[in-house]
Amino acid sequence: MEKIVKIDTVDFYNKMRGIETLNPLISVIDMSKTQPMPAQTFNFGVYAIFLKELKCGELKYGRNNYDYQEGTLVFLAPGQIVGVPPQTTALEPKGWALLFHPDLVKGTLLGKHMQDYSFFSYASHEALHLSEKERQVVLDCFRKIQDELEQNIDKHSKTLIASNLELFLNYCIRFYDRQFITRDNENKGILERFESLLNNYFLSEKTQNIGLPSVGWCAKELNLSANYFGDLIKKEMGISPQEYIQTKVINVAKEKIFDADRSISEIAYSLGFKYPQHFTRLFKQKVGMSPVDYRNRISLS
Repeated sequence: MEKIVKIDTVDFYNKMRGIETLNPLISVIDMSKTQPMPAQTFNFGVYAIFLKELKCGELKYGRNNYDYQEGTLVFLAPGQIVGVPPQTTALEPKGWALLFHPDLVKGTLLGKHMQDYSFFSYASHEALHLSEKERQVVLDCFRKIQDELEQNIDKHSKTLIASNLELFLNYCIRFYDRQFITRDNENKGILERFESLLNNYFLSEKTQNIGLPSVGWCAKELNLSANYFGDLIKKEMGISPQEYIQTKVINVAKEKIFDADRSISEIAYSLGFKYPQHFTRLFKQKVGMSPVDYRNRISLS
């Protein structure tokens, strides 16, 4: 079995690339001045962002290969596995990397909402593709962090570095929002496939075999990461995928309630609910009345 190398510190990565560590918790790296990445599989224990300025190599994420293109940002969170295939002799002659340890943001404002930066859990094919203007903004953020790293470490260092890092990550949120908009046609295709996926789900026996459709299952069927899928649906539709699925469930339920020969419990089980009371609770929450009251109102109409 292939050995997986754990990158658990910024210093470990820096030594592997042959560069000096200015701060043990964060590093900004000009990859044109580093040793090439060895052909190996790595488990990242730190956050990492790679800015590729040229197509110049391939990384392997799980079973998927990803070729870096000009002006592309790829984000890695602690715990992600990244492999450099054996046939790749040199990963990058040009580009930048920003690595930081989770300890850097502990106790800071940034640390309190790191979960908001969901793009760290996006799949490799959901990378952020930058315009030239956006690329310059990213490089400017990197330079500001690097300038602070070159200062003597004092009581202000961690706060200032974390603040500049937060500024950079907030820009990335803005750039991803732009990417969602500029890929409008592609996004509409995903929305149509999502709707079709749910329609087919409730017409099949999956509700009996699997239960209610989950966000994770839908994302996987659409070849998207759960976080990217969630962010896309929220930006396109103004609601989360879970809310959309629940709305779909209620609409299907309303059709089934017309069948007076079926009990509310039978309808609940047919939709994939394990417990009828959970269906009743959701229905009342979404419709404002219980399924029984809804059925009675329909029968009187």
